[in-house]
Amino acid sequence: MTGLSALCLCAASMAQSADRPATKAGDTWVYRDTNEMGPMGWKQTRDEFTVTRVTPSSIYYAARESGSSQSPGIYLAGADWSRIRAVNGKETVVNRPLNFPLTPGKTWTLQYREDHPNKAHKFEEWDTRYTVVGTETVTVPGGTFNAIKVEAEGTWKAEIEPSNSVVQGAQTTAGSTSMTTEVRYTVAAPFEGRTYKALWYVPEVHRWVKVVEEYYGSDGVRTERQTSELESFKLAN
Repeated sequence: MTGLSALCLCAASMAQSADRPATKAGDTWVYRDTNEMGPMGWKQTRDEFTVTRVTPSSIYYAARESGSSQSPGIYLAGADWSRIRAVNGKETVVNRPLNFPLTPGKTWTLQYREDHPNKAHKFEEWDTRYTVVGTETVTVPGGTFNAIKVEAEGTWKAEIEPSNSVVQGAQTTAGSTSMTTEVRYTVAAPFEGRTYKALWYVPEVHRWVKVVEEYYGSDGVRTERQTSELESFKLAN
């Protein structure tokens, strides 16, 4: 099954709900992905995702930058495209953008805490609530679609790991030079922020056609925004 034109707004009926699609090996989607990092600038890529194997509980897929000659990375997702990885030694769902069947008003939550996720943080806590808000028309590079919109709002908390750092420098006085050493100590400090996500799922595409993720600091200033928009797709027969 191919062709975005067949799914254009003029030819599609507004779907109110959606069951889990029959994802198959060979299904492929190409997205235009944009990552905005505030004053640090932004980056845009075209990324291709191809299903390699499907089981009752999992989707295995290959992902790489579109047109790249490098071998793709192979990844594992849940049957609803949820992201699963080890957290504190236990397999944990850390992202669940879909929860089939999608019906108007349906909600679900995702909460987890990860200890020592990186060298800088003592812990991170994530709490997200998803809601199927209804149907909406959305336009992306691949066309205009009638989609089921899912929104999610949440909070994150973290604590900085206490640490010591040594700073050395040279000091020159009256023709002589001496070395100075300063020990700087960072105390454990909590901080927090908010998240916002929106996803537009199209049943005929078997996946979303657009995703937006935004991250905010404790001062309410957005620190990062990620956008993914469908350019093309092909479903296996």
